[in-house]
Order: sequence, then structure tokens, then C-alpha cells
Amino acid sequence: MKVFNKLLILSVLILIQNCGDKQPEFTIYTIGDSTMADKNPGVYPETGWCQVLGDFFNDAVTISNHAVNGRSSKSFIDEKRWQAVHDSLKPGDFVFIQFGHNDEKEYDTTRYTTPFGTYSENLKKFILETREKGARPVLFTSIARRKFGENGKLTKTHGDYPEATRVVAKDLNVPLIDLEKLTEDLINTLGDEPSKEFFLWTDPDEKFPDGRKDDTHLSEKGAREVAKLTLKEAIVQKLEFSKRVTLADKYSEK
Repeated sequence: MKVFNKLLILSVLILIQNCGDKQPEFTIYTIGDSTMADKNPGVYPETGWCQVLGDFFNDAVTISNHAVNGRSSKSFIDEKRWQAVHDSLKPGDFVFIQFGHNDEKEYDTTRYTTPFGTYSENLKKFILETREKGARPVLFTSIARRKFGENGKLTKTHGDYPEATRVVAKDLNVPLIDLEKLTEDLINTLGDEPSKEFFLWTDPDEKFPDGRKDDTHLSEKGAREVAKLTLKEAIVQKLEFSKRVTLADKYSEK
């Protein structure tokens, strides 16, 4: 009987400890453009970096990817996409915010914003309204385009939008992951030809008879590398969600 009681007490203690170790669940909402968005199988290997983000987290984290092709900070708000995310937010959630690619398009009044004007105002709206719900915003600069100059180094193509993002992050004390710089460093290190495999360069096939030579959108390999760069930087900055990162990419054999 004494042995039974001891085993019972030990079992209860283990159960209590396991319950205490259980990590609270939260959702990471991602808002942005086509470089982040989920892609349909028909355009493979095109892949958004948030499409694969969940492969690097433990089961206590849910990724809810709301990024959509072609959206700017303006159109994302005007189409009520931000409202849908805002309505879903709970205390403890995170919102990853990356715009800029389509905000640059001066010819399109439905998307264009000015870097230190409407673009910055939209970022502040996302941040303040995220905080109102008890959730936590994280800002991202746009990933670099693969455009090499005559000096063999990348040419910057995003104008003042990345700098405007950095300024907003500083002014509102928001964590910033500078993906423009991180991806620029990666692409410059790889060089012109080797870096093509991280972007959407494909051979001709039945669906794309001319192939694809796309230096903006990512291949699956590129998307996974951007996700890794993001999470490694989050670990360096000791951002709260990084405690759930495993970096155990289930497709690492690819």
C-alpha cells in the first residue's frame, strides 16, 4: 500500500509538472503582399515566405497568413482585409507587417502611398490597432529584389519605403526585422547566377512556355531561406515568439 501511495503521488507530481510546462497557444497573423502570401499549386515553385513559416514553430503556434498578391498597405485596409484580421486578434497574438512592394506603384491610385506620408500612417494604424487588442506587432522591411548593378552588387529598388518602416519602428518602439538588409546581404554573398535558385527562375513548360525569370517572387527554397533569416534574427533580438522556434524545417531534405 505504501508503494502504491508513493507511485500515486509521483504520478500526480509528474502530471502537475507537465501541465505547468504546457506553453500557452497563440496565433501569428501575417499581413502583406505576394512575397509573403500562400500560393496555389499551379504556380509552384513560387512560394511566399509566410506560407512555410509554420514549419519552423512548435505546435503551440498557429500561423494565419492573410498576405495577398498585389496588395499595398492602402488596398489592404480599403478592402477590409485588415478589419478581418483586427476582429480576430486576441491578447498574446502577434501581427507580422510587411508592405512596400505595391505601395511604390505611382500609376495605381488604389495602391500607391507616399513613404513618409500615407504609407507611414497606415503602418501606424496597424501597430496601434494591434496593441489595442492586446496583440503584439512586428514590422518588416520588404525583401530585396534580385537586381544587380554594373558593380556586381544589388541595386536598391524600394526607394524610401524601407527607411520609412525603420523610422516608424523607432518612433513607436516596435520590433523591426530588416528583411531588406538581410536578403540583400544573402543575395550579394551568393552572387548573380547562384541567387537565381532563390527566386522564380524556371525552365519552359506547358503552362509557362517561355519559362519564368522573376526577380521579385521567391521559389520554395528562397521562401524557406527568408523564413529562416527572419526567425534567426528574431532569436538574436530575443523576441517573445522566438521561444517557440524550432528551426526544424520538416522539408529540410529539399
